[in-house]
Amino acid sequence: MQADYLVISNGQLLLAALLIVVNFAISLTFRLGLAQSLMIATVRMVVQLLLIGFVLEWLFLQQNPLVIVAIALIMACVASQAAVGRTKRRFVGIYWNSLLSILVAAGLVAGWGLGVTVQVEPWYDPQYFIPMLGMVLGNTLTGISLGLDRFMEGLVEQQDQVETLLSLGADRWEAGRRLIQEAVRTGMIPIINSMMVTGLVSLPGMMTGQILAGASPIDAVRYQIVIMFMIASATAMGTFGVVLLAFNRLLSADHRLRLDLLRPS
Repeated sequence: MQADYLVISNGQLLLAALLIVVNFAISLTFRLGLAQSLMIATVRMVVQLLLIGFVLEWLFLQQNPLVIVAIALIMACVASQAAVGRTKRRFVGIYWNSLLSILVAAGLVAGWGLGVTVQVEPWYDPQYFIPMLGMVLGNTLTGISLGLDRFMEGLVEQQDQVETLLSLGADRWEAGRRLIQEAVRTGMIPIINSMMVTGLVSLPGMMTGQILAGASPIDAVRYQIVIMFMIASATAMGTFGVVLLAFNRLLSADHRLRLDLLRPS
């Protein structure tokens, strides 16, 4: 069966790889010290994408919901680790907080997007479930990472102000509410910025992929609108959830600031 899109050969991949030579040339010419990092990143990207390509080919043939859910849980675990890995500080339980926030946000949004909006049958059809979940997780982890990092840094930077409010009789919510607001706002800014320019400055990957595969541009746009709403919702829920859990941990129930629980990453 002949594909209704242009298939890229190995030789064409090598031609595309010549583009990365520009990065190496700039790094070496101006002594940026990025050549080794570029090499590692390039090799990792190629290997990881080729591996996931083979995995997805196998996965799309599966009709066992347990297998699909297991893969989804692994993706969520990796996303939660990556989210925490970008923060400058840690506290005991931060990984579980990140995982719980991602599972709840992505689970609710994916359930609504696939089961109610797109109405995929069956709901675990990997051709829809895995790619859409991956896009939601990838963007949600960014929001969680930014929001969590902003909240912890805010507590450290404004320690005196928070402790003064607590000493004057304010409860922990009154003392930390503004920091929560700033952290959630920080986590949501990237997706808001992305929504502002989608369609004018950037053509998202999902939409572009569908068009290249021969789908109608209007149909591709409809899918992209759905996924953008899913990403925005999951990012908001995930960021708010993880910041609230961090707040509950670092501002104790007896209204004390517990910076002693933080340690550098």
